[in-house]
Amino acid sequence: MFEAEVEMERRSSFLPLVLMLCLVVAIVGLAAYVILQVKEKTPLSAQQASGIAAAALQARSPAVIHFHTGLVKPGNDEKPGDPNYRLLEKGGIVKLAKAAGGGAVVSLTPAGESLLTSVPGVKKEKEQDGTFLYQAPLAQRQMVSIAGVTMVGTDSATVDYNWKWVPNQLGEVFDAGGSVVKSFNLWDRQTLINKYQVDFYNGETTRSTVALVRSGNGWKIAAQ
Repeated sequence: MFEAEVEMERRSSFLPLVLMLCLVVAIVGLAAYVILQVKEKTPLSAQQASGIAAAALQARSPAVIHFHTGLVKPGNDEKPGDPNYRLLEKGGIVKLAKAAGGGAVVSLTPAGESLLTSVPGVKKEKEQDGTFLYQAPLAQRQMVSIAGVTMVGTDSATVDYNWKWVPNQLGEVFDAGGSVVKSFNLWDRQTLINKYQVDFYNGETTRSTVALVRSGNGWKIAAQ
């Protein structure tokens, strides 16, 4: 009889503890659910947008020029008479000598060779015709500021941001606002801008827009 009473008392004291633990688990679960729901509906912040836009800019390729050294003959992809070679010559990068058939013998100057050696990312490749192809970066894009974040529903947003070019030493030669480019006539300057990567690398910031979508607990660039 006594033992039965003890067992009943033990059970009666254990049951409230179990109920209390169940209540605590339920409260914690509900709180976690509410926090998750709130987080999923939280609008995109300018700080979040800034990091994503900066990463997107870094992923984009830099402005790059292509030119050959050696006996360069005119063709579909190469026109040694175009102003890009004269720009390289005026910038002290190459020396030009006329060749038969509208071609040109292009050679690097000591200053040009030194400059290309100092610029990260320059590639040199020998072509089948005996010339050497150079691919040289001019400038990288850099994030400046977030101009605005517009939510388009709960899980999508558009971000307006400002960025600028950061030119290297070779990019300064190809700057549309620089003295070397300005020494060309209007027609040649337009050709350089349209075909040969000349740009206002030291100009004002550029405004761009990117669409983002919520992905899990974060944000990513929307698929195009």
